[in-house]
Amino acid sequence: MTPEALVRDHTIYSCVMGSRAFGLATEGSDTDRRGVYLAPTPLYWRFEKPPTHVEGPREEQFSWELERFCELALRGNPNILECLHSPLVEQVDDTGRELLALRGAFLSRRVHQTFVGYATTQRRKLDADLRQYGAPRWKHAMHLLRLLISCRDLLRTGRLTLDAGPERDRLLAVKRGEITWPEIEAWMARLHSETDEALPASPLPASPDHAAVESFLTRTRRASALREG
Repeated sequence: MTPEALVRDHTIYSCVMGSRAFGLATEGSDTDRRGVYLAPTPLYWRFEKPPTHVEGPREEQFSWELERFCELALRGNPNILECLHSPLVEQVDDTGRELLALRGAFLSRRVHQTFVGYATTQRRKLDADLRQYGAPRWKHAMHLLRLLISCRDLLRTGRLTLDAGPERDRLLAVKRGEITWPEIEAWMARLHSETDEALPASPLPASPDHAAVESFLTRTRRASALREG
């Protein structure tokens, strides 16, 4: 079975991500599609295993096999967790609905480490651009700020919200280069501080619910084996 066929015939969930999901789309914004496919269990009985991810077949489309997706989500990967909370769902079947119903099981206080760690990596890239070109990539700065806002609010409330909401106009001003770099640095520093302060009292559990996710994955694999075997 080709990778394209896995995505075409076995996708359980797909959504739109990026600026469109964040409420930050402007004219000309790309449509980033992300999805999860369930490789039929009998494919794992072969020496050559199914791919853990597939790029395409559509432009700006990327999908993960369910097990790999769950592994990354349990680790608190920001990009993966946000996929589960996209307001723009394009396709979902019964298994996909089970996955969405489990999205709270993936959330824990570990998001502080993973989200902030990702933001720190992006900040280094912005600083490198600043040294090399004299200015950061404003779009990347906007998305870094949005990620920190999302992390802070997730730790405060226990809910992951993608839409930029009241910060939309200011974030888009960052993208247009209308806010100075020192102002952006100060905003980042404040968000880092607020994120750290939110951690001790966060309603999120200390760890994700591995048992619930593993039970779902095992049941799904077994059902696939009976159906496809």
